[in-house]
Amino acid sequence: MSRRWSIARQLFALQVLVVTLLVAIGTTGAVLLASRDAQAAAEAEVIAVAETLANSPSVIGALRSADPAASLRPFTEATRSATETDFIVVMAPDRTRYSHPTESLIGQPFAGSVDEALRGGRVVEEYRGSLGDSVRTVVPVRDPGSRAIIGLVSVGIKTDEINRELFAQLPVVGIATGIALLLAAGGSWLLSRRLRRQTHGLGPAEMTRMYEYYDAVLHAVREGLVVVDRDGRVTLINDEGRRLLGVEADGPADLPPEVAGLITERRPTVDEPVLIGDRVLVASRRETRFDGRTLGTVLTLRDHTELRSLTGELDSVRGLTEALRAQAHEAANRLHTVLTMVELGRADEAIALATAELAVAQQLTDQVVGAVEEPALAALLLGKSAQAGERGVELTIDGESRLTGSLLRGRDLITVVGNLIDNALEAVAETPLPRRVGVLVREEDGEVLVRVRDNGPGLSPDQAASAFRRGWSTKGDGHGIGLSLVRQVAERYGGSYDIHTAGEGGAVISVRLPVPS
Repeated sequence: MSRRWSIARQLFALQVLVVTLLVAIGTTGAVLLASRDAQAAAEAEVIAVAETLANSPSVIGALRSADPAASLRPFTEATRSATETDFIVVMAPDRTRYSHPTESLIGQPFAGSVDEALRGGRVVEEYRGSLGDSVRTVVPVRDPGSRAIIGLVSVGIKTDEINRELFAQLPVVGIATGIALLLAAGGSWLLSRRLRRQTHGLGPAEMTRMYEYYDAVLHAVREGLVVVDRDGRVTLINDEGRRLLGVEADGPADLPPEVAGLITERRPTVDEPVLIGDRVLVASRRETRFDGRTLGTVLTLRDHTELRSLTGELDSVRGLTEALRAQAHEAANRLHTVLTMVELGRADEAIALATAELAVAQQLTDQVVGAVEEPALAALLLGKSAQAGERGVELTIDGESRLTGSLLRGRDLITVVGNLIDNALEAVAETPLPRRVGVLVREEDGEVLVRVRDNGPGLSPDQAASAFRRGWSTKGDGHGIGLSLVRQVAERYGGSYDIHTAGEGGAVISVRLPVPS
């Protein structure tokens, strides 16, 4: 077939050809069966007529008479007309005919086989006789008393007559064949039309090339791709998608609850953060449509774990830089004040001012370093304290804070403490002065307790219930991820997390992380 033919057209042509061959074979078989049935019916008919005549008292009486031919001819002709057979021949055992449709043949010997009938049996055969080809039978006529064979009866139907009856049925067979072909062709056309819609009229070469490109792109693309049909069943996950979601290559495509929730929510999603294990993924969801019909959902996933980590570090560095710049500015102001006081001859007051400022800074450093032996966490607390000061927030480290040694992974502690403090700083950012944030980090009963409180507006019960959910944010932009990261760390350690409103207002978030044995 031409390469330009679409798959639908090729399938239609092939189906029409196969159906035509099947119908032709079926019709031929039906004609052959009908011919055989007509032959068998003719044989049964001549046997029935011959047996009836052989047992007829009229035939037996005529054979016993002095002139059998005179008695038998009118009777056999009437019977032949009534039974619609072509000839009835009654003969003597020596083959001499007593009756025949052709009067000139009466008295002539019968042409055909009679040996089996003379032995008391029956002869059934196709034979070319004086009237042409026919199906005939020969049966014996017995004397009722002695059971001796006193004659023979032959009944026949010409083959032309049998064929004529068969040909009379051919129009019906032809009409049935035509209807079958039309129905089969119509069904093939409908099927090819549906296939053409589904394949968009593409030919085998185009389909093969498209599949090769499609498969190559799916394996090469560095974005995770999840395709779901209209019923919510996963139909495709590419290699990167399986890697990001932790789905085995040969296993069932069981999506994590976070991703499954994005698909079932049926809402537009663009670059929404999703936590899968230790990964921070950015997901975008859209429905696929063709000709106004919804075909399913496509979800793309990008790994932003390292980017989020770098962004967090960059934000921390930027915050520390701003804090240091502010502190440098304040230090310059204080130094200028101290120098001016010295120039004015008020050296004692200048020394007292400088010593007081140094004591406050050193007190905070000594408190943090003395309470927290984890260096990364101590540095984080000092940095966040400077950042809070720059933002006009008073960040205090609870005097009961105590953490000896590296009980947990430093990265996990930084994730929990850093995100809780950032969340508290955001909560008090728009509140009137004074703005306060308190931090407690303590080991108790085999657990590390991290508690951060603020004097912000607090959370409603609905907000508190959703605070640790993926994408929750007080800004309502759906991009909140800090508390989700905290929840992820807590669940990985088998710990707990809680949020409630303090008695004097504001929110208190507590996270308990069991110390691994």
